[in-house]
Amino acid sequence: MDIVNVIDQDNVATSLDDAKLDEIAKEVITGFETDEDSRHDWLEKMEDWIKLATQVTQRKSYPWPDAANVKFPLLATAAMQFAARAYPALVPPTEPVTGLVLGKDVDGQMTARAKRIGRHMSYQLLHQMPDWEEEMDKLCLVLPILGCAFKKTYYDPLEETNVSELVMPQHLAVNYWAKSLDKAERKTHIIQRNKNEIKERINRGIYLDVDLGVPVPYNPGDDVRSATSGTSESNPDDTTPYTILEQHCWLDLDDDDYKEPWIVTVDYTSGKVLRIVPRFDLDGIVRDGDTIIRIKSVEYFTKFPFIPNPD
Repeated sequence: MDIVNVIDQDNVATSLDDAKLDEIAKEVITGFETDEDSRHDWLEKMEDWIKLATQVTQRKSYPWPDAANVKFPLLATAAMQFAARAYPALVPPTEPVTGLVLGKDVDGQMTARAKRIGRHMSYQLLHQMPDWEEEMDKLCLVLPILGCAFKKTYYDPLEETNVSELVMPQHLAVNYWAKSLDKAERKTHIIQRNKNEIKERINRGIYLDVDLGVPVPYNPGDDVRSATSGTSESNPDDTTPYTILEQHCWLDLDDDDYKEPWIVTVDYTSGKVLRIVPRFDLDGIVRDGDTIIRIKSVEYFTKFPFIPNPD
């Protein structure tokens, strides 16, 4: 496989045989489960934080059965106050994007270009991406409760537009002991898509047309979600989502003993590969003559931290 020729392909998985795809799927799922195990304690703590913020009623048995369990909305109030101050600072009302000129600008052309780029990108965020403002508002609210949140920025080939969506930390599996997000060996976005949404991507040529069987949802934090909203999961039907693992990882697909950055999409239940696309571009390939020295990955996720984790 020539990695340069696959950069513009919609799905590299179409050129791989079933045995290779099964091997890749197994590696993706094993890595995902390893990362989930590493952050198991953190997920349990996160559930406690959400219950405290949403004031979930819990029966007490100490110091005696049915003891009083009054909770004041201190965490919820503090989170709303933080959001009220942070949102205007992060999202100005007119132009949230401004260009920065580095170096000398003798005739002012660089400044004029920076202003044009800032106005265009501001138009994209505020008008072409209708959920951007709402999700930034939500990010500011959940950030002090959960400790961090993520924005995933990419081009959606189905909608044919740029997207910057909020990803809750429980839906992005990263090894707990990774030094940083960009240094992590792999990042797995847990996505829920129903049968119709998957069919649309098959028709567009984004996903492989494979039999996924019966959907089995996997939602970290389901217990706390049920407790806070008072709802439970409905019986399976045509709208029941499949659990899709979109893993940003490193694989050696050209057999040169050097792993390249890829995005592999796998159905968690059936273990079927749906899509493989490169996570790099031509500018990220560093060469010495005909020899590839390294490949720089394109980062899709932006971390918004609240307080650095002492771990």
